[in-house]
Amino acid sequence: MNTAYIALGANLDEPLTQLQKALISLENVGDITARSSFYQSASILSGQPDYINAVALLHTALAPHDLLRALQQIENQQGRIRQEHWGARIIDLDIILFNNDTINSPTLTIPHAHMLERHFVLLPLLEINAQLQLPDGQEIATFVSQLNLDAIEKMP
Repeated sequence: MNTAYIALGANLDEPLTQLQKALISLENVGDITARSSFYQSASILSGQPDYINAVALLHTALAPHDLLRALQQIENQQGRIRQEHWGARIIDLDIILFNNDTINSPTLTIPHAHMLERHFVLLPLLEINAQLQLPDGQEIATFVSQLNLDAIEKMP
């Protein structure tokens, strides 16, 4: 069984509902054994609605590229349209970590290429697993301590 951390994000069409639907769909891909709280933060691009984000810990029999295809299928089923890079979206599902693997392929990079820059990924990861480390042994907590967390809010 493989261990994958999946980042979920949405800022269109009732984002909280979109995340909840995606979590239900993820149960068809594997077993969710932990889920962070939901967090709200401003979009990276100005003029977009705020995002709601979370991270789920998924145990799955799928290999990394098969998991990526399954996540993209969930996104498509929920109506995601890819128009603008980092644009507003109904749902976004990303593999952040997969086992202790490092993958650099044309379609998949693990650990996720931008995870260390994103408080809306790191904070939920830390909530799920305070001892979590990257494949190179660096602790997630170290990166969280270097972030400005004023722009992110844990939802009730």
